[in-house]
Amino acid sequence: MKLDKKIDYSINLLRKAEPMALRLDPENGFYLAFSGGKDSQALYHIAKLAGVKFKAHMNLTSVDPPEVIRFVKRNYPDVELIKPKMSIYDMALKKHLIPTRTIRWCCAEFKETSGAGKVTLTGIRNQESKRRAKRNEFETGKNGKASFSGTFDQWEEHEETMAICVGGKDKILISPIIYWTERDVWEFLNEVVKVPHCSLYDEGSRRIGCILCPMSNYKQKIKDCQRFPHAKHKWIQTIQKLIDGGYINHNFQDAEFGFNWWISDKSFDKFYADEVLQQKIDFEL
Repeated sequence: MKLDKKIDYSINLLRKAEPMALRLDPENGFYLAFSGGKDSQALYHIAKLAGVKFKAHMNLTSVDPPEVIRFVKRNYPDVELIKPKMSIYDMALKKHLIPTRTIRWCCAEFKETSGAGKVTLTGIRNQESKRRAKRNEFETGKNGKASFSGTFDQWEEHEETMAICVGGKDKILISPIIYWTERDVWEFLNEVVKVPHCSLYDEGSRRIGCILCPMSNYKQKIKDCQRFPHAKHKWIQTIQKLIDGGYINHNFQDAEFGFNWWISDKSFDKFYADEVLQQKIDFEL
């Protein structure tokens, strides 16, 4: 499907869903989840083209790249910046656990709780990952568990017969650009709506997220360490406090060793074998 057809589909989806959004939040309509990245920009501008009512929100995490915050403030002044009640480092101490790829509590604590009881617009795309390839344009659920996942038309066909509460803390997610490719997004931003993007993309970043995000690859994490040494220092301090409190059971030699494992994308056993056991073998040889 060509981009112009995808744009029409996304606009039509938003317009069909707007009555539901206004029913749940007459004052603001859709709750648009914004991050300052290219996908959330595309989401914002497709909502503008659709002419639907929405309010954009950006949940800060305390480890947001300053370039992203400056970009959003300068180019999207209407986006509401929501500051966290607690830093991610303090949250790790509270949970006695640092966030990892498999236990990614950071998103749940800082981003996914917003928009409950409203119709939330997200910029996720099927092309992004194997997990997101299974996602659909319209989803409802609570506590991270989907109760419905399909197209908006499928939802409308079964809405009256499905015993699903869409109020309270239930989440309703609509992803208007879910079928778009990365190429579609850039073409839309550069050639259709013709808007600037965050400078981090021009410096080689493929995705824009938190500093030292657990989902980033090792190469990106090394770049983050070099660019934001204060974040590395804060995480090492946090890991040391968790070690001192007896909450980390791994055989860490020290907090920096633990930090190096954390950014390595390896299991602890693999990291320990590569960094410690292999060194012992090399020394004995």
